[in-house]
Amino acid sequence: MDIQIKRGLLEACVLTALASGDSYGYKIIRDISPYIEISESTLYPILRRLEAGKFVEARSVEHNGRLRKYYRITDDGHRRIGEFKEEWKEVMRVVDFIMGGSENE
Repeated sequence: MDIQIKRGLLEACVLTALASGDSYGYKIIRDISPYIEISESTLYPILRRLEAGKFVEARSVEHNGRLRKYYRITDDGHRRIGEFKEEWKEVMRVVDFIMGGSENE
């Protein structure tokens, strides 16, 4: 899969995983993994980008004597999911064209 497409999909998956409630890295990976491959080394840069873009907020909470970073989706993050869904409709029209390309000639 093209890296740029996968990056966009992963960002949308992370936001969607957080839409159901605050979560932390390992749990986000578990929630997304049945749908798309993701590792810690991929997730944390995505979370930093989303946080820098104000799509998620982070807070640290002590858990078993260690700090665990929890992420929460913001209103902008919810809007971004909606934008992604609209953009994906366009992508699907293009894919339909490509997949049926010889039929359209």
